[in-house]
Amino acid sequence: MKLLQLTDIHLTTPGETIGGREPNDNFKKALDHALTHHPDASALVITGDLSDWGDRSDYLRLKSLIAGSSVPVHLCIGNHDERDVFLSVFPELVDENGFVQSILDLPLGRAIFLDTWGPNSHAGYFCETRQAWLDAQLEASQSPVFLFMHHNPVPTGIAPMDKIMLQDSLGFGTIVNKHKSKIRHIFHGHCHLPLSGSLFGVPFSAPRGTNHAGWPDFGNEGNLSASDLHESYAVILADDQSVMVHMVEYGYQGEIRREGSPDYADWNRLTMVR
Repeated sequence: MKLLQLTDIHLTTPGETIGGREPNDNFKKALDHALTHHPDASALVITGDLSDWGDRSDYLRLKSLIAGSSVPVHLCIGNHDERDVFLSVFPELVDENGFVQSILDLPLGRAIFLDTWGPNSHAGYFCETRQAWLDAQLEASQSPVFLFMHHNPVPTGIAPMDKIMLQDSLGFGTIVNKHKSKIRHIFHGHCHLPLSGSLFGVPFSAPRGTNHAGWPDFGNEGNLSASDLHESYAVILADDQSVMVHMVEYGYQGEIRREGSPDYADWNRLTMVR
């Protein structure tokens, strides 16, 4: 099974830039690259910060851009989004409690899309109502589960970033621990960093994002740090035994060299390209 994860697309008024990059153009490039190279994907998930300022025009533009996608697109919201505005454009994505949460059956298991948005904050929230909903979905699931969310549920060790991580991480982690035998992987965004780790033994990962990039500035106590590293998205390959996650830096414009051979017999000083 193949899945695609795009995150932190930050659509904004066309022509405006973030970090010197135009988010709309970069999202279009990411979407085109992903669909061109991975038309066999079962789903494409965008894990939040769909808009930079939560403007309705951004959600209308997103709806238009993904309408003709050859791969089904599924959405989470992040701290830069506005839930009510988002739902005015995507009303079908609201759950019975008013959150942007849903379930998708996959060729191998089930995806659960979570809402970690909270008002007037860049931090993430997962209240008791959302916790109860997730607990019930995991309890009822007979299939392996892949969780998709915006905010990181584990501290990064970077102080400014950890101030805006998932604030209800203990409650979320308790549910993950309870159902860890069912959860194959957790996918998140938010940090603009390529991250991987585990929560109660359940692996998680995040790619960099389709526009501006972060930097793991461990010595910075007050500000989030940015860099000019390449734009990216993730390609997820899963089977019954394993999950592999690639970060594809589609923003890289340099040469791709096909050199060397995987066959040991071909590794010699005369023929190997170095």
